[in-house]
This record gives sequence, C-alpha cells and structure tokens, in this order.
Amino acid sequence: MTIHEIQEEIIKEFEQYTDWEDRYKRIIQYGKELPPLDENLRTDKNKLSGCQSRVWINASLSDGKIIFEADSDASIVKGLIALLIKVYSNHTPDEILSNPPDYFRRIGIDSHLSPTRRNGLAAMMKQIQMYAVAFKALLIKKA
Repeated sequence: MTIHEIQEEIIKEFEQYTDWEDRYKRIIQYGKELPPLDENLRTDKNKLSGCQSRVWINASLSDGKIIFEADSDASIVKGLIALLIKVYSNHTPDEILSNPPDYFRRIGIDSHLSPTRRNGLAAMMKQIQMYAVAFKALLIKKA
C-alpha cells in the first residue's frame, strides 16, 4: 500500500466518528496497538526534544525502506506517533519525503490538539523526515 492509500484509509476511518471524544478514543487505541519499544531503545539518542511528553523514535533501514519504532508516556501522543508510524514505516526515504502528513489536517486532528500537542506532533513528523533524509544520503553514498 502506498503512503497516500494508507492516509486515505485513515481519513475514511475517522470520518465515521461523529464527535471528537470518539476520535480521541480511536487515537488512544492506536497507541495501545503500538508494539512495545525495547527498553534498550529508550535512550537519550532516541528521545525526541520538542515534546512535552516523553517520546522515543527509533529507525532502521531494511531493503531500502525505513522501519520506525516508537513509544510515549502519554496516551494521546502515543496514538499520534502510532498513526505516523502506520503511514510512514516500511516506505522508502523518497516516499516519506514526498508525502506530508496532510491526513491530520483533513481529519481535523491538528485543529483539535492543544498548542503543545500540535508542536509535539510537528516535532515527531520532523524527526521522521530527518531520518528519511539521513537514510536517503546513506543509500546514495552506497550506490
């Protein structure tokens, strides 16, 4: 599935919820479905700055695709990072860099988050894009 197709799938899923309490519950559920992050990856190197909550993001490269793992100590933030991972994990750096997270705006999440959570969401996306840039450079160097 392409990044765009996954984003459209998430948009359709969230359109079925008529109120924001249900949408928040679904976001939290995404976080609960996130596989646990190995304790060895909960390092300062993987800890994201710019978030009020603690967030860890790890990335690895496999067959030219980036695999993301993450966790947070806050349920909504964990759900948001889970949504980002659902969309961007297992895709190439170029695919990640050419597909911004417009789906958050289209389902209204960005306008229903507090300013600090919006900043945290932006920081999480920026980190994903920075990993994509770094892995793209690595792949170019190997070619």
